[in-house]
Amino acid sequence: MMTEADVAARVQEHFGTAVLDTYTFRGQCSVTVAPGSLRAVLMFLRDQLGFEWLMDVGGVDYLGYDERDWRFEVVYQMLSMANNVRFRVKVAVADESTEVPTVYDLWAIANWEEREVWDMYGIVFTGHPNLRRILCHDEFVGHALRKDYPITRRQKLSAPSENILCETSDIA
Repeated sequence: MMTEADVAARVQEHFGTAVLDTYTFRGQCSVTVAPGSLRAVLMFLRDQLGFEWLMDVGGVDYLGYDERDWRFEVVYQMLSMANNVRFRVKVAVADESTEVPTVYDLWAIANWEEREVWDMYGIVFTGHPNLRRILCHDEFVGHALRKDYPITRRQKLSAPSENILCETSDIA
């Protein structure tokens, strides 16, 4: 039976210096990788270790939290149903270069999840076919979950979004 620690060790062994950090908290293991290694690590997990499900993609803003070399992380929650193991892959994203390659072509569910992370944190998923707002309106300025976004800032929606308009014949 494979454990999360076994998975972390296999990833570390296979990718070496591409793994920036490994972390274990309360029995849950994760690895942090650079954006350039993301697709290779996720395909290794899927194709070699049986992590067939991408459960979630989320963002984290560490502004003012600690002295790490990157501000953001994009977190991928993976699941191997055959081994009953979950595993987390984090991608370190510098403040100056908020770009991560899309994994939409590997898991279609990443379409919506990457759009949500972009909308809330401003992290660009290069190669994504339809990166546009999903939670905020089109005229929204900024990214609401960034820690430097002013909490008291108010924004007025002056026009309906074309993204949500539909004809009654389009509703099934």
